[in-house]
Amino acid sequence: MLGEQLGEELGKRTGRRVLSVDGGFKVEVAFESKGKLLGVDIMEIGTYWSQNNPDGSLYGEGQGVVITNDGDVATWKGSGVGRFVGGGAVKYRGAIYYTTASQKLARLNGAATVFEFDVDPEGNTHSKLWEWK
Repeated sequence: MLGEQLGEELGKRTGRRVLSVDGGFKVEVAFESKGKLLGVDIMEIGTYWSQNNPDGSLYGEGQGVVITNDGDVATWKGSGVGRFVGGGAVKYRGAIYYTTASQKLARLNGAATVFEFDVDPEGNTHSKLWEWK
């Protein structure tokens, strides 16, 4: 069951790199964003790879770091599925798992979270995060 929305961020794709073209493609993407997580102002840096499937869908895995304005840190790992939606835009949906020593972000430890991550044709990102209960 989808629980409370935990965060929302806006950002920008900062880099792309082709990792492989054997039997399809595999691309690495980096992004940076700012927003709120558990009501706390944060910035995030993340990297993920994505590869195409024979049916045209995408699968990817990523990792990143979240830093609060006060310097608290959380790291994450996740995976998801995606699809191209026209003009170079992409939509991903998946799950993320966090680790942190921060008291402000401690609720994330041991929680399963699900995300929406959208990238428009200009490389602008918009993400939302919910607790999965």
